[in-house]
Amino acid sequence: MKAISLDAFYKSVPPTEKGASLPQFQVYDTAEVYRVKDGKAPMTYDRRAYYKVSLIIGRNRVEYADKVIDVAERALLFATPKVPYRYVSLGGEPAGNFCIFTQEFLFQNGRGILPDSLPFLQPGAFPVLQLSEQEAEEVNAIFTKMHREQGSDYAYKEDLLRNYVMELVHWGQKLDPMAATPVVHSAAERVTAL
Repeated sequence: MKAISLDAFYKSVPPTEKGASLPQFQVYDTAEVYRVKDGKAPMTYDRRAYYKVSLIIGRNRVEYADKVIDVAERALLFATPKVPYRYVSLGGEPAGNFCIFTQEFLFQNGRGILPDSLPFLQPGAFPVLQLSEQEAEEVNAIFTKMHREQGSDYAYKEDLLRNYVMELVHWGQKLDPMAATPVVHSAAERVTAL
């Protein structure tokens, strides 16, 4: 399965004018992307050549090769280029926010975090975290700051945006997604867990 590149993504959903100066990072409003695509192009089940953090609002289904996760109201999704997935709205227009970024965005000049070293991005991890209403409001506030900063002319906005991404990463770490993953040992249990 070939990974969808950032360039291919940007052809279907162009970066906003205010975000065009940072090709390794973009933040989007999910409903706006849905409108740009005219609601006709559902997310395909593919790998992507970039990382993604999404605040998913509303009833949705996240599909992986080995599991399907239903989102009843709110969730935080972390996606890695190593694992193909898609999510589908189960009712109404999709809502939330997401940001996409490359490994180089987080790990520059030999400094920073390698995304693949994060526990919740490891194979078998549980990268969809259900959120309470309060948690979703706090995560949405981070995305609001990203949107505002992406359009600024602040000289160090890339560093600040990187810090906001890392704040979302720390949210994922603190929510302890591994505790929500059932331990499955036998083939029969694995099939049943699907």
